Amino acid sequence: MHTVRWLLTCAWLLLIFSMFYDPISPWLTDPNNTLSPLRIHPEVCIKVQGVCLEQTPYALGARVFWTMIVPAAIFILLVFGHELWRRICPLSFLSQIPRALGWQRQHRRVDPKSGKTSYELAKVKKNSWLGRNYLYLQFGLFYLGLCIRLLFVNSDRLALGIFLIFTIFSAIAVGYLYGGKSWCQYFCPMAPVQKIYAEPRGLLTSKAHEGDRQTITQSTCRIVNQEGKEQSACVACQSPCMDIDAERSYWDGITKPDQKLLYYGYIGLVISFYYYYYLYAGNWDYYFSGSWTHEANQLTTLLSPGFYLFNNPIPIPKLVAVPLTLGFFAWGSYFLGCKLEKSYKNYLLRTNQSLSKEQIQHRIFTLCTFIVFNIFYAFGARPNINLLPVWLRYSYEVLLVVVSTLWFYQTWKSSPELYSQESLASRLRKQLSKLHVDVSRFLEGRSLDSLNPNEVYVLAKILPGFTEERRLQAYKGVLQEVLEEGYSNSSNSLEMLQQMRQQLDISDKEHLTVLTELGVEDPDLLDPSKQRTREDQVRLQSYRDQIANMVGNKRRRTAKGLGRELLKVVQKKKSIQDVLPKDSQAVRSLRREYAITLEEEEKIQASLDEEADLLRRSDILLNQLQELFERYQALRQPLLPDKAAAWTLLQSTVQQKQRLIAKGVLEILKSLEHGTEATRIALTLGRLASNVLPLLEDETSQWQKRFSLKVISQLIQQSNVATDTIPQIEPAVIVSHLEVLLQEPDSLTQTVSLYMISQLDVQRSQELAQQLLDSKLTVKALVRETAQMLLKQEAQPGTTHAALSTIEKLLYLLGSDLFSSLKTENLVELAYQAQVKVYNANEVVIEQGKKGKELLLLIKGEAQLQVNLDDGKVIIESLLPGQILNEMEILARTKQDATIVVTVPETHILAIDVDTFEALLYRVTNFARRVLERKSLLLQQLVQQNRGSH
Repeated sequence: MHTVRWLLTCAWLLLIFSMFYDPISPWLTDPNNTLSPLRIHPEVCIKVQGVCLEQTPYALGARVFWTMIVPAAIFILLVFGHELWRRICPLSFLSQIPRALGWQRQHRRVDPKSGKTSYELAKVKKNSWLGRNYLYLQFGLFYLGLCIRLLFVNSDRLALGIFLIFTIFSAIAVGYLYGGKSWCQYFCPMAPVQKIYAEPRGLLTSKAHEGDRQTITQSTCRIVNQEGKEQSACVACQSPCMDIDAERSYWDGITKPDQKLLYYGYIGLVISFYYYYYLYAGNWDYYFSGSWTHEANQLTTLLSPGFYLFNNPIPIPKLVAVPLTLGFFAWGSYFLGCKLEKSYKNYLLRTNQSLSKEQIQHRIFTLCTFIVFNIFYAFGARPNINLLPVWLRYSYEVLLVVVSTLWFYQTWKSSPELYSQESLASRLRKQLSKLHVDVSRFLEGRSLDSLNPNEVYVLAKILPGFTEERRLQAYKGVLQEVLEEGYSNSSNSLEMLQQMRQQLDISDKEHLTVLTELGVEDPDLLDPSKQRTREDQVRLQSYRDQIANMVGNKRRRTAKGLGRELLKVVQKKKSIQDVLPKDSQAVRSLRREYAITLEEEEKIQASLDEEADLLRRSDILLNQLQELFERYQALRQPLLPDKAAAWTLLQSTVQQKQRLIAKGVLEILKSLEHGTEATRIALTLGRLASNVLPLLEDETSQWQKRFSLKVISQLIQQSNVATDTIPQIEPAVIVSHLEVLLQEPDSLTQTVSLYMISQLDVQRSQELAQQLLDSKLTVKALVRETAQMLLKQEAQPGTTHAALSTIEKLLYLLGSDLFSSLKTENLVELAYQAQVKVYNANEVVIEQGKKGKELLLLIKGEAQLQVNLDDGKVIIESLLPGQILNEMEILARTKQDATIVVTVPETHILAIDVDTFEALLYRVTNFARRVLERKSLLLQQLVQQNRGSH
């Protein structure tokens, strides 16, 4: 491709040179050259505003450029997409001259921590004016370019040559001012045209979101290294980047206003551009003959009449008529496009068709591209096509119709949901391949790559060897890729992967567990302050690969020796120049080119040395354990004992994280067991993690056998030293810890944290509730309801009302042994349907001998169970909050064996309808198993009591 680019660039430069000096091609247009199909016919009158044009032999440079090269570019974009065009475009190639020479503008940066100075490549910032408005700029430049073409450079070869040279120098200048493909991304007037014809993808374009998802996809910037292999040279000049994944870039910006202006306005520009030839000349012969490519003295017509209608010139100068015509048609087509969009939405509403906003916009855009492509080729290249034999003309037209129709059929059914499904299914295929699961016998000769997304999910569910552990492992791999590439973050990954979790039977709790494990393996992965993108991932990986190759090629050291040198760099005992003295200039150049910060450089260098990376990770994890240790101590304070279920839930959330992080530290400790830092890590881990001893005693993990006796004794000794006393902590500190838990992705943890803050600090809880409701993040229904409830709350914290909120009912359900094991979604559903009933003293809840219709849970007050025996005696048993009053009768569907009477006023009972309870049993297998276990235990207790009485 490098050779192809050179050849095409040289050919283009030769064409530009012919604009200034061309003694050869006029011979092809000489009327005496009967062998040339391009010869002129002086006897044919081509009228322009009623006057025949004078026809003399002319050079072909302008005609070749306008009627061959430009139409070929449009065809390439629709069929082969941007991934071919951007790799062969001479202008894109020439814009990279400053990068190849190392002459690019740089920014000086001073690290605020170390005070070190570094230089990085200048890039267009995403939030700058240019970063936000580049599409408007490019569309404006495209409009300006069409005006310049009609007015100055259509047939004036000298003006066209100067214009093309100016464009080349502009591209080179942008290549100096900004890194990457900034000319293509932010300035090139052809970029809007590329977006229209090449997005979401060309007819034969590859899918960047499927396959192996390598660092080099589509038209990604690349170089050839010393080994002759392609290597990414991406500097993340734009995100999302069209060169890396055009379809992702398309869906990311499809609803933005600039996209509408581009698609709707472009149709008007194309129509007006070709129609203006008729408006100017008064006939179509002027255009279809190609005379406009060699019209003499084009510049002298600027002030002549710009319109010729009904055989009369209109006294509006051409200099005004051209921009007026193009602008009027562009705004008109934009207006009609908006009307069409509105009409289509109304049609969908009338016919009860449900489409997302993105899909509606996509279908309108697809129709626009299909229409404008066929309009363009009704005129583009037509002066040359008309010179061909009839059968070739018809073949050309059939080809265009077939190509555009196939593209329309392929593109119409695309949607962001399908893109997401294909992307996630591709990742799942990758994980299935990694797990070496035998799938050939289920595919009947088909390959795993040939399966559509739904088939991949079904296959993952029915595979006999695809156990629950492997399913979670595959899901973990998918989630890791999604987070690394910035397609999602820790807060919205639960919602984004919802369909996949449903397909694979992954619960919300399992998702959160996997998320925490990923945070243990790579602590930076879940850091909300670090905005990850696929472009940044490619940029950093490319820099890392080049540094690793440079060190390996130049120093010829073993991995162990290289590791020691790089460790000294990380520990600031040596600089990278000391490790690579001969290549220090090359390293600085790479650092500037890839815009590598000092923090990124240290992390990349550490990743090249396993021990240094493990030490860095262990420090991060131990710091997290310290925070969790303090948080757990805060949640154990003897405050609000009536909210024990809430404290228990939050404590279990913290303990689960402690356990996972402790496991991660143990893995690191095993790798560093014989190092000098092992003792420090072991002592710190034993002091901070109360879960260490249970982990060591777990027979399945066999940690006792994996460590030496020295490390085991250090862990146990430090764990025993840590006292179980609970230090007294101020409520304000507890609230601060609850605020951290409010950021957890689990909606139940969020809701309970917000509710408990309200019990300690009403004002602060209302502030946080308002922030949640005002935020642009997706807020779960339970969190939103609780926030709204707190904002309306006027009573003092702790006051109980008859009409309990959903979160309060949910906490009572959590406090019951029967319901505590339910998943969050089932608990929330049950809390919504449960009703609170209030009884006065001596009021009968249910009488003996009657069949109950509700499962009753005592949540406040007291009641008595009164059993009337045949001999007239009455057996009385006291019932306290937290007890289920009629569990056995409801489970057995029998009549009540006893009368339940309330003994104190204002007694609250949570009532769950029997049908609701049984529906839950049928739907949730684990809950049904839990109920059967409880019933068996109760029956065993009754049998033992009967034996004792006998």
